Amino acid sequence: MNYQDNIVALATPSGAGAIAVVRISGQDAIVIADKVFRPVKHKDLLKQKTHTLHLGHIVDGAKVIDEVLVSLFKGPNSYTGENTVEISCHGSTYIQQQVIQLLLRNGCRMAQAGEFTLRAFLNGKLDLSQAEAVADLIASDNEASHQIAMQQMRGGFSNEIAQLRTELLNFASLIELELDFAEEDVAFADRAQFRELLDRIEKVLKRLIDSFATGNVIKNGIPVAIVGEPNVGKSTLLNALLNEERAIVSDIAGTTRDTIEDELVIGGIGFRFIDTAGIRDTQDVVESIGIRKTFEKMEQAQVVVYLIDNGQLILDNELQKVNLEIEKIRNQFPLKPLVIVGNKADKIDNGQIDAIKSQIPGMLFLSAKEGIGVEELKATLLSFVNTGALRNNETIVTNTRHYDSLLKALEEIQKVNYGLQMNLPSDLMAIDIREALYHFGEITGQVTNDELLGNIFANFCIGK
Repeated sequence: MNYQDNIVALATPSGAGAIAVVRISGQDAIVIADKVFRPVKHKDLLKQKTHTLHLGHIVDGAKVIDEVLVSLFKGPNSYTGENTVEISCHGSTYIQQQVIQLLLRNGCRMAQAGEFTLRAFLNGKLDLSQAEAVADLIASDNEASHQIAMQQMRGGFSNEIAQLRTELLNFASLIELELDFAEEDVAFADRAQFRELLDRIEKVLKRLIDSFATGNVIKNGIPVAIVGEPNVGKSTLLNALLNEERAIVSDIAGTTRDTIEDELVIGGIGFRFIDTAGIRDTQDVVESIGIRKTFEKMEQAQVVVYLIDNGQLILDNELQKVNLEIEKIRNQFPLKPLVIVGNKADKIDNGQIDAIKSQIPGMLFLSAKEGIGVEELKATLLSFVNTGALRNNETIVTNTRHYDSLLKALEEIQKVNYGLQMNLPSDLMAIDIREALYHFGEITGQVTNDELLGNIFANFCIGK
């Protein structure tokens, strides 16, 4: 692929709108724009300063296509590092296509997905992890995912990796130098300082690797399965959480026969709630399929909310039966947080609530129908997410590719540390050091190949 030519794409979402932005990038971007742009004050676009705006018309010969505002960015002081022009036109789909087709006839080609950001990476405006953060920023749909993407795009993660790589590279140079003087048996690298560096790198890598568990759920949302017997109020609870009539509610047991999902942002964190079919013994074939799906969703969920009807709990033997069900869920999903919630709390008195609490410690009480206790449930769900790292502005890993490279780098660092403790020859340690440096370079893009870049930027939107 030729990355020296001139590209064009719509930078705003496709479809009609108030305005649309058509972006051009490349060595001749300003020259091409000048061919089709007629400024109202008869300025020569080629002689204008960078980062300036110009009002005029896009013309095709004698035909005026639209009145536009042209933004001028001269390389290297642009997003891509190349000459860049952004044409803000009216948002008619007809106008958009006319402008783009005119530019294609005058020396541009259509940009591929993510090609503007790819050129920014190739021209040294962003490293690879920052480029990936651009896509995450566009896709962010809650405060937490936005905050993480912004921190990574500003270089927080890549700066931390780059610093570790630089320090390791300095010691690697001394180790390599020792190999050149192997016959003289000279030691250039201070082994005590090297061990201290390796311990520090290992600690940082473990912290970053551990952060992926938090980062992954923040980026993709936390799935929460709402389970329980029929008619305990699961659909009513879902509606109360979302504050809308999302699920059908009725007094008929087994109304919900398939899973219903919707998302809600709590404290800046995205949660995906799954209303499931009621768990019971049934001969209904369709309902049985729904119950099977309930257990599948429990398997996939990060958190399970087990909903109970408080009115039923005060009946004889119901508490014992419910405790058996709770124990069964805990045994089947021992690693998942289980929130036990007693619904229809407005139907029982305080004495009955105290009696139930003594039998089921930690149980939450609410009334989904009346909206009582719903906020307490939201606070409990939020407590399962490690938001402390966000508040402290710590680096959080959200990218699977980065996570994989960090694991491989940690493995190599541990090999070097072991070699140092066993007093292994420098040439053996040098191999593992080179591998660790390679995996650090994979994260920031100092080590790349066309296939890797193709996979990363294929997920971008056209025009970015």
